[in-house]
Amino acid sequence: MDSSTFRQLLGRFATGVTVITATDAEGRPHGMTASSLTSVSLAPPLLLVCVDHGASFHPVIERAEAFVVNVLTNHQETVSRRFAGKHEDKFDGIGYRISDHGLVLLDGALAHLECAVERRIPAGDHTIVLGRLVGGDAADGHPLLYYRGGYAELG
Repeated sequence: MDSSTFRQLLGRFATGVTVITATDAEGRPHGMTASSLTSVSLAPPLLLVCVDHGASFHPVIERAEAFVVNVLTNHQETVSRRFAGKHEDKFDGIGYRISDHGLVLLDGALAHLECAVERRIPAGDHTIVLGRLVGGDAADGHPLLYYRGGYAELG
């Protein structure tokens, strides 16, 4: 199957939009927009994210011991676009705080899922990063969705 058809078919699957954040060895924050997030297990609480080998975030997540899944609200499309693009400092003008676990939490997110890296699994042109939840919080609101190549909201 060619990649264009594959993308078209998967585009029919609506997903939530997240920004995955982690810090590098110097403690600087990094992040990327991701919609490939899956719950894996309740006991222990595990999830997975997929990171493209070509993404600027890949070297960071390859060395990180922990990361955060910031679930975006329907008002955070600009945040999603910022972290999906090629900006020198993606955090410039973006509000965030550091959690008790030393992780980067984006302001205004619908939820923060703080994860310790459990395992990394090579898979084609991506790395699957398995995370064990160690903390988190949730707020009220509506999620930012991605469907058929564009942003969407709940009807």
